[in-house]
Amino acid sequence: MHMNVELTPHRAVASGTGGALLRLQGVTRSFMAGDREFLALKGIDLEIHSGELVAIIGASGSGKSTLMNILGCLDNASSGSYQVGGQETRELDDDALAALRRDHFGFIFQRYHLLPHLDALHNVEIPAVYAGTPQGQRHDRARELLTRLGLAGHLEHRPSQLSGGQQQRVSICRALMNGGQVILADEPTGALDTASGKEVMNILLELHAAGHTVILVTHDPKVAAHAQRIIEVSDGQIISDRRNAAEALPTPAAEPAPQAPAARRLVASLGMFREAFKMAWIALVSHRMRTLLTMLGIVIGITSVVSISAIGEGAKGYVLKDIQAIGSNTIDIYSGSNFGDSRAKTIETLLPADVAALNELYYVDSATPVIGQSTLVRYRNLDVDVQLNGVSEHYFQVRNIPLASGIVFSADDARRQAQVVVIDHNTRKRLFGQHIDPLGQVILVGNLPCTVIGVTAENKNLFVASNQLNIWVPYETAAGRVLGQRHLDSISVRIKDGVPSKRVEEEVTKVMMQRHGTKDFFTNNLDSIMQTVQKTSRSLTLLLSLIAVISLVVGGIGVMNIMLVSVTERTREIGIRMAVGARQSDIRQQFLVEAVMVCLFGGVVGIALSYGIGSLFEVFVKQWEMVFSPASIVMAFACSTLIGVVFGFVPARNAARLDPIEALARD
Repeated sequence: MHMNVELTPHRAVASGTGGALLRLQGVTRSFMAGDREFLALKGIDLEIHSGELVAIIGASGSGKSTLMNILGCLDNASSGSYQVGGQETRELDDDALAALRRDHFGFIFQRYHLLPHLDALHNVEIPAVYAGTPQGQRHDRARELLTRLGLAGHLEHRPSQLSGGQQQRVSICRALMNGGQVILADEPTGALDTASGKEVMNILLELHAAGHTVILVTHDPKVAAHAQRIIEVSDGQIISDRRNAAEALPTPAAEPAPQAPAARRLVASLGMFREAFKMAWIALVSHRMRTLLTMLGIVIGITSVVSISAIGEGAKGYVLKDIQAIGSNTIDIYSGSNFGDSRAKTIETLLPADVAALNELYYVDSATPVIGQSTLVRYRNLDVDVQLNGVSEHYFQVRNIPLASGIVFSADDARRQAQVVVIDHNTRKRLFGQHIDPLGQVILVGNLPCTVIGVTAENKNLFVASNQLNIWVPYETAAGRVLGQRHLDSISVRIKDGVPSKRVEEEVTKVMMQRHGTKDFFTNNLDSIMQTVQKTSRSLTLLLSLIAVISLVVGGIGVMNIMLVSVTERTREIGIRMAVGARQSDIRQQFLVEAVMVCLFGGVVGIALSYGIGSLFEVFVKQWEMVFSPASIVMAFACSTLIGVVFGFVPARNAARLDPIEALARD
């Protein structure tokens, strides 16, 4: 069955001196077999001209396959010279040899060597992917090649869905994808039935007629009989090179096509990265279970890091909120040198006039005097011990104490020494229970009857004792009618919003020093407590995050192990890609991209799980919530990418360093 291929290679290597396209001089190839050196080729001298149909025959182990591998730049000669179009291959680096394989040679293997997870169309496209051909162009060419070889209805079929003859035709299309000036066919009909073998042979003859140089490696005399020249190899030497009289008709040489523009390599560089992602995605989807197991360690690590960070932020916010609730922007002034000073009770220099002076400062929102003493409060026949606080009308603003009902006393109440009182939530429960409205009720504070005008809201602050009973009366009332005390226990100063507390504390200290003439007082700035809490919280979050990072590292090691196993499992795939023109950098890039994609997907799943944990946290913990910051999400993705690069590098490097011949021979 003849196929109308009529395909001229789109790029050709010019023939060298004397018209020889391929020239070998004194080529030897040796291998180490244990401690002994084995010579597979011994001083081969051979010229193959453009447009020839050559058959290399010989028994198994004669060296014919080794010769083909050297001709196709899959292997390097141990010594001697091999020139392609007059260019010495010994002088070419790995990338230049890959370019030769990609652009000038087309390989047809006995075992087809198609990638099982790609359909026919994408298998044919592979050489063009590594050549940087735009997607649309390579799709069109691959479809055209498959159609001309009778596979129009099988474009989306995978190799397992094709017969042997169909797979070999796909292999031939792949060989022609980038032009295939030289077709190297290794036992092209060896694995086919008779009918399919004839079809494939007819296609090769038509390719030869179209101007391709075809080199057949076979042990079948019937296949060799179609060639113009028959080269017989035995024990690593050419023992016969004869013309086949029946097929000695001249064939037209392949006409060189215009060279690709210089911008092609730039297009290739830009396109290869996109194609690497596409190929990596196909590889990952094709091995779903392995991909999921690889991702598992990353998922656990990212979930741990993001969740711990969110818990740390939530805990910090909860604590700081409680500190702010008692007035984080306040400064308290006490008598003595510091807390616990035994002389503090004898110092009576804090006076209402100090409060008035502090209220004049620009940075001060308000200041209030504070005096206090434990006293007995009675309502009807019920007596309770409470903490009596004599304060100004600004106290509730300074301390950020909200009211549940009623009002606070006014400046006029203070001036009149009014007998009014504000009680807290606990005092209300003890004196009035849940059914009596305390507003307007009269209670006995010591021996002074006072009318309840306000009740503060229930206190749930972490830093304020919730079991203490507190009541507040105007300072003037407490000092003149209950305690008989003119000096102050302390002064509370509220700082204006947006003003640095440290600066205000310095100004307050300066004013007090001027008034007292000596430092018989000390200040307590709650903002310093907030800063300490923030610093401690950051340290704890960092510590916990570092512990969680350990799981990320373990996950990264898992990625590396699985990728190393993947390299071993996919050795033949790597060999196929190298045979059709993939450079070491292309292989390295593909495996690195796969590792990074696994880690990024693991990062996405880990972040999603963290948010799920956050939702459950809200259900079971009512007091506070996990806080997810954009920085932690960005860091999670950065960690995922870094782990993919770091732990994917070794497998990627190992894959890129594989020898194409050994890789292709691996089952």
